[in-house]
Amino acid sequence: MGIASDIAIIVVAGLIGGLVAQWLRQPLILGYIVIGVMVGPFTGGVTVSNIHDIELLAEIGVALLLFALGLEFSLKELKPVARIALIGTPIQMLLSILLGFGIGTILNWPFTDSLWFGGLIALSSTMVILKTLMSQGRIGTLSSRVMIGMLIIQDLAVVPLMIILPQLNQPEAGLPVLGWAAVKAGTFLFLMIFIGTRLIPKLLAYIARRNSRELFLLAITAIGLGVGYGTYLFGLSFAFGAFVAGMVLSESDYGHQALSDIIPLRDIFGLLFFVSVGMLLDPIFLVNHWQTILIVVLFVSAGKGLIFSVLSRLFGYGNVIPLALGLSMFQVGEFSFVLARVGISTQSISNDLYSLTLATAIVTMLLTPLVSGLTAPLYGLRKRMFKKEPVQTINLPETGLRNHVVIAGGGRIGFHIGQVLQRLDQPFVIIEIDYRRVSQVKSKGFPVIYGDVTRDVVLEAGSVKEANLVLITTPRIDVTGPACHQIRLLNPTVNIVARAEGIDQMQALHDQGIQEVVQPEFEAGLQFTRQALLYLNIPPTDIQKYTDSFRRELYAPLFKISQGGKTLSQLQKACDLLEFNWVKLVADSPVIGRTIKELELRTKTGISVVGVMHDGVLQPNPVADYQFKPGELIAVMGNAQQLADFQTLILPPQ
Repeated sequence: MGIASDIAIIVVAGLIGGLVAQWLRQPLILGYIVIGVMVGPFTGGVTVSNIHDIELLAEIGVALLLFALGLEFSLKELKPVARIALIGTPIQMLLSILLGFGIGTILNWPFTDSLWFGGLIALSSTMVILKTLMSQGRIGTLSSRVMIGMLIIQDLAVVPLMIILPQLNQPEAGLPVLGWAAVKAGTFLFLMIFIGTRLIPKLLAYIARRNSRELFLLAITAIGLGVGYGTYLFGLSFAFGAFVAGMVLSESDYGHQALSDIIPLRDIFGLLFFVSVGMLLDPIFLVNHWQTILIVVLFVSAGKGLIFSVLSRLFGYGNVIPLALGLSMFQVGEFSFVLARVGISTQSISNDLYSLTLATAIVTMLLTPLVSGLTAPLYGLRKRMFKKEPVQTINLPETGLRNHVVIAGGGRIGFHIGQVLQRLDQPFVIIEIDYRRVSQVKSKGFPVIYGDVTRDVVLEAGSVKEANLVLITTPRIDVTGPACHQIRLLNPTVNIVARAEGIDQMQALHDQGIQEVVQPEFEAGLQFTRQALLYLNIPPTDIQKYTDSFRRELYAPLFKISQGGKTLSQLQKACDLLEFNWVKLVADSPVIGRTIKELELRTKTGISVVGVMHDGVLQPNPVADYQFKPGELIAVMGNAQQLADFQTLILPPQ
């Protein structure tokens, strides 16, 4: 079957590799690369026969990867950390290139190989870092925003590196070759910005009016690959043109839909690319050079980690951020595979250097979740060993804090709680480590402490010893647990309400003696269920019975120890069993002209009339002698059966 059988082998093998990688909680691309080694020419068993043809198809995968990157590019994401992202990242990449060049020099590599290796290790892995941050619950922190900002600039830097590095094959040409490449790239960008931004949106608008998803998908694919081919004819990288096309599309009204449609196609061709990357890796090379690989991994990891840590400190970031960046961004990224493939295709690097780079990238990616997980304990150790940093307090009352609420976390939940407590004139203080959130709550005049809630000095600044209540709004169990421990040491009797992300977290917090645990996703799910059942005409009493049953099952351990939880649940149940409805009186209703007292509504139906809307004027709590008039809207409250009896009473006679 030729290439068809090869594609079938790759897709099936990729599925197996992806499943194994997911089971091991690793990025899918690692599974693709490993399975690529297994179906490659250096191993026995099932083998892809037409490797060159697969490599040609993989070029489309590279183009679509960069096309999607262009579609996802957004300057808005860079604004909070623009300085370190736009200035610090190029410095980091230059230092990393020098690091790689130094490693190559120590190992007696040729000049070109050393410089290429520096370029290959300068990039970190967006996929691995994002997955690690999500699994650790650190998305949204200031350190995560700094990482994402730097990763965006790194990913964008792939494009110029793809243009510049191959020119190292002609060192005698020197700057003129690079200058001419820059001129061509600038000319192409000019044409795309001033012509493409006008023509491409009009073309997509015309196709969108056809209301055909197939045509729209074909159009955006044709734009991405067509523009890429145009840059190839222009003497530039095929992938560079696809990236620029994505950037142009991202600014149009169709950018989000284009990204949504292209992702499945990108993932399929991306599978071909990453499997083809693995097919070029010789396992025998790994066995014969494991010592060299180990040395390179240690030098790259330590060197890049130090570069990120020092740079973040020089750009004014303190506390845990330098440590978090150093322990999370030290790996070699997936776009290094793209550059390495360019190096192989242009015969700029040897197969040995390719294999070494690939092995270094895979090992550092595998190490990332483990090493990144050391951030919190190492930061805590540093806090205990060195002088404690001063705590910054903002808007605290001059009389101090007493009988107040401590809110650990100034995110959306903590911010809304603060708004309610402020309106109720209840004293409170917010503790937050993310300075962006500190600035937000500060602008509202809320009392706030900038610091880590797991540290005793920060809790003392928040007067937790005199607090009535502590609310821990962060979903991270690695923060909630230590914070609860420190709070108990300072104030053993204070009530603590914490947030959990699942049943296991709820039980773990309950075991630590936290009286109340809230699971926002579960409560949101119950509310969705209630609304759905109402639209399905399920009786409200049955709906309440079902939702109460589920809630009792989940919160059973907490209700056993918390009388307040029981009372709150019972009050919620009683409230939900009452319904509030507006009913319009038609002209021939038997209640027209009669009074509330005369009709004996409370006695006969059990409902309460809580308001009357007549000619646009609301009269709340009408008196017993109020006479009903045609066309009025009556606000009544009662349970389902009482409301049904009232509806029967006001119906005109048949």
